[in-house]
Amino acid sequence: MSNKSPLESNLQAAEQDNKDGPLKSYQGAHPPAPEWFQEALDAPYEEIRVAVDGADIQYLRWGDKAKPGLLLCHGNGAHAHWWAFIAPFLARHYNVAALTFSGMGDSGWREQYSMEQFAEEQLAVMDHAGMFACDEPPIIVGHSFGGFVTILAGALYGDRLAGTVIVDSPVNPPDRPGGPPRRLIRPSRVYGTLSEALARFRLAPEQPCENLYLLDYVGRHSIKEVEGGFTWKFDPQIWRRFTIGDTAERLRATKCRIGIFHGESSAIFPADVGDYMFELLGRNVPVVEIPKARHHLILDQPLAFVAALRTLLADWDHSRPHRQGPSN
Repeated sequence: MSNKSPLESNLQAAEQDNKDGPLKSYQGAHPPAPEWFQEALDAPYEEIRVAVDGADIQYLRWGDKAKPGLLLCHGNGAHAHWWAFIAPFLARHYNVAALTFSGMGDSGWREQYSMEQFAEEQLAVMDHAGMFACDEPPIIVGHSFGGFVTILAGALYGDRLAGTVIVDSPVNPPDRPGGPPRRLIRPSRVYGTLSEALARFRLAPEQPCENLYLLDYVGRHSIKEVEGGFTWKFDPQIWRRFTIGDTAERLRATKCRIGIFHGESSAIFPADVGDYMFELLGRNVPVVEIPKARHHLILDQPLAFVAALRTLLADWDHSRPHRQGPSN
């Protein structure tokens, strides 16, 4: 976590709001994209909403409901469409859903948020998508903040899951602060045009992204039209009175299989963190490093990520769990 004071964080965030992002030069136009990307977006899917404790939760669904369930969960301030170009590659063998947590994307907002509530949203979407009706329990894949929620879901509800895949969500050693980056608690800025809003869109934590067509796609789904222009969809009050909890203890308490993915060049998940998590889980979990990828690895190396995830899921489908429990 940052050690900056609230004032320093506010000043830094204000400076970031006035900083142009990598989409500025396109002036609202779409960057060129490869054929596979458009083919993935053309794959049929459903957009569905389910009420969870008073909030309207959006999720997208691909594939046959009769197949085993696979839930995909996004990072902080993001949304289900971060997975829209990944999910079709998994839908041949799975009933795939990508949810949008409350307070983000096109889901409803709450007066207050908690990790436990986000985990309940995961369960509600899996249930609504028919994943618990299948003989095979579902698997959850969570990136960044979504990975921290998934760690909690594995601890609380792992006996109902076949496994969890934690994607670049660092559980740091005790001597190193950690957890998801927090956003500023203040109203989101309103931009005059969609082009201006896109020009300000950047990743958090900030990093280069060579696949600007993916950045453009997730950016467009991060913006909504309001009176006076365009602004971000996420609720800036999410982090008010919010705690992440003991991620190490929750990871150790997981009641199902676990897989860990991270970017080779991730700024928040260095290799030694993977080593720590491996030891924490009794040296009986796969820790998969995606080459040439940073924290936002599904944008950096989408097809390499798909290949790695397919491999892990295929292994889980044809092998028996073998975990000896976490080390002390």
